[in-house]
Amino acid sequence: MTTWPGWLGRLSPARRRLHLVVAGLLAAVLVTLVVRSVGDPAAGAPAPVDQARRGPVLLVPGYGGSTAALEDLAAALPDAEVVVPPGDGTGDLRAAAEGLADRVAAALDRTGAGSVDLVGYSAGGVVVRYYVAELGGDAVTRRVATIASPHHGTDLAALATSLGDGACAEACRQLDPDSDLLRGLNQGDETPAGPRWLSLWTETDRTVVPPDSAVLEGATSIDLQDTCRTGPLSHGEIVRDPRTIGIVESFLAGDADGFALAC
Repeated sequence: MTTWPGWLGRLSPARRRLHLVVAGLLAAVLVTLVVRSVGDPAAGAPAPVDQARRGPVLLVPGYGGSTAALEDLAAALPDAEVVVPPGDGTGDLRAAAEGLADRVAAALDRTGAGSVDLVGYSAGGVVVRYYVAELGGDAVTRRVATIASPHHGTDLAALATSLGDGACAEACRQLDPDSDLLRGLNQGDETPAGPRWLSLWTETDRTVVPPDSAVLEGATSIDLQDTCRTGPLSHGEIVRDPRTIGIVESFLAGDADGFALAC
């Protein structure tokens, strides 16, 4: 004979069975919810960013932090502001991404917008990717455009790294194709959901080596020579080229279904 503990023992057999049935059903529902949450990769993911509502644009410079290369692009985008990286722009790219996160929060607070658009030039594109992938930027970034960014590293950084720390600052070492930072960014989804992604690059880049290191899986990746039939463009020239500026303008202004190339 089963002895029921506590209050169950004081119930009639019929009421005891009812309570046990209800408890069993609740347990089954909880197990189902837990299994679905664990098995569903979208569980806990941020809501899709509203593509129809454009917010402020933040431009992120490359290695060394000089903003001069972004002057033409900033002039073409009246709602843009340039993010100056900490220090001399050659330090930890993760710290630069944290600084970008602060600037994004300030821009959203100042404007009341629900999202931002981010444009990263050269190493600035890696900073943007780290912010989106690792610091919650996927929840508030509508569009990401990167220009000549060494997403999979550059052989120049690998060479400099091999010569010792004195030849290669921290950001330089992080742009080595085998760096911990790049391995982490590229081992999973290279273009996390939330924003739409664009990568522009030039076949004649001699800083990002090989040049197609700038190609991002899941992004619209545009080779300026192949798509726009441009002549040779160096690493420094691509960000100032009118076709690059036109494509970025069109991408940021376009609807959720795409954008017109402004070659």
